[in-house]
Amino acid sequence: MSTSSIKGLHITRDALVSLLLYITPVALMFLVFYWTGAKPWLHSTAPGWEYNLPVWIEVIFKNLSTWGLPVLMVVLGLVEFGAHLYENRWKKNERILDIVCFVAPRVVIRPFLTYFTLWLLPHALPGLKGVFNWVPFWWGFLIIAVADDLTQYWYHRLHHQVPFMWRFHRTHHSAPYMGMAMASRQNLIYTVFFSQIYLTAALVYLGLGYAALFVGVIKGIITTLAHSSIPWDKPFYKYRALHPVAWVLERLISTPATHQAHHADTSGDGVGHYKGNFGNMFFLWDIIFGTGIISRKYPSSFGIKHYMEEEWYAQFLWPFFKSKKEGSELSQGGPLVGDAPISFNQVTERF
Repeated sequence: MSTSSIKGLHITRDALVSLLLYITPVALMFLVFYWTGAKPWLHSTAPGWEYNLPVWIEVIFKNLSTWGLPVLMVVLGLVEFGAHLYENRWKKNERILDIVCFVAPRVVIRPFLTYFTLWLLPHALPGLKGVFNWVPFWWGFLIIAVADDLTQYWYHRLHHQVPFMWRFHRTHHSAPYMGMAMASRQNLIYTVFFSQIYLTAALVYLGLGYAALFVGVIKGIITTLAHSSIPWDKPFYKYRALHPVAWVLERLISTPATHQAHHADTSGDGVGHYKGNFGNMFFLWDIIFGTGIISRKYPSSFGIKHYMEEEWYAQFLWPFFKSKKEGSELSQGGPLVGDAPISFNQVTERF
């Protein structure tokens, strides 16, 4: 059996397991309702959760969901620059690309898509506004956390394992550095079709907005810190007393060590693993599907070995704008993957 056939079987098997994972939180919620005799859908008529959280916590989360996370990223970025963690790798082309990818989604893309989704849903799903208001807050949080992050795991994984999709995600991996500067670095198409935008807007319409807000904020914090060049997880590996915490932490969520491995420019050193470690908020998916490695070490170099420093507009707007660099994956007639034109079968073998 060929390598491509084996990988196809793995994807099919993992997709079936994913369906079970999607269903599990919902099934658990109704089992608890059955055991306790609760029927919240019969009497809840307003957006609700079982109790009110302290005002200061709500304020923090609501701000983090709007301007808070970008501010956090800027502050962390300044710390990284102050520590000279980028050295001389943040060239003009990279600088423009990183800034455009940071600003455009927050100022234009996400607000527009959110507005469009909330405008469309009353027409597409009339009468369903607030239909899930009765779902208790923590059950909503668990259901959304699993659904959102597992969907993004697959979205991310397929962009690495399906050759045609790679070039839409390549921009995020072309940066020869890790840190806040490149955390938002994505191709326009990858951002537009990113599931979280539509999912969050739909959940607000259906009455699960409060739980979706909390999931979004916590996920934003975890993924932001995972992209940081500051190894905040290192003390957990260094001190023996913290090793049990490290064991749980690195298997549950993405950390700098596991996510930096995904951005390494090689997988031959026992540390880099750009063909895996796809988890965003939860690294748990990589553990379940066998796509992760944990080394507790950090790669020495990042990016793509065959990176040609393609023009920032080509990386952000491909395929609408192509690179002028001959042989580039983003050039007219360029290869799907690699530094030279190769056949689809060869590409599949390399993936």
